[in-house]
Amino acid sequence: MVTRQPSAFTRTTMQRASLIVGVVFVVVGILGFVPGVTTNFGELQAAGHQSDAMLLGVFEVSVLHNIVHLLFGAAGVLLARTWSGARNFLIGGGAIYLLLWLYGMLITHDSPANFVPLNAADNWAHLVLGLGMAALGLLLGRRRA
Repeated sequence: MVTRQPSAFTRTTMQRASLIVGVVFVVVGILGFVPGVTTNFGELQAAGHQSDAMLLGVFEVSVLHNIVHLLFGAAGVLLARTWSGARNFLIGGGAIYLLLWLYGMLITHDSPANFVPLNAADNWAHLVLGLGMAALGLLLGRRRA
């Protein structure tokens, strides 16, 4: 028996949401490695708060930060294959981003504990992402299509 992958037309709204969020994370991860899109590209560090590279001139990034975005995005794309996987990605990923926001609010930005690295713009983006992803997973999961 041949199992068919869902097409764009047979995916549920939950799966499409997970796919879109995943693709956005992959694109953001790639853009973090593009000079010009990432300002101060020569200052890009492997990890840590010493990286002065800024995605879109706003969000502090490092090689580790970009790789995390790529892996997180790949997880969203892969988990979009099933309704439950997509829901778990959105709710679980939202929870992870809310924890990351809390972490970013509690640590000093010049602290060695700021290994990702994070700045104020990253922190607020993480809050919005966490709330948005969790809301998508919860609201779209109220009734399975």
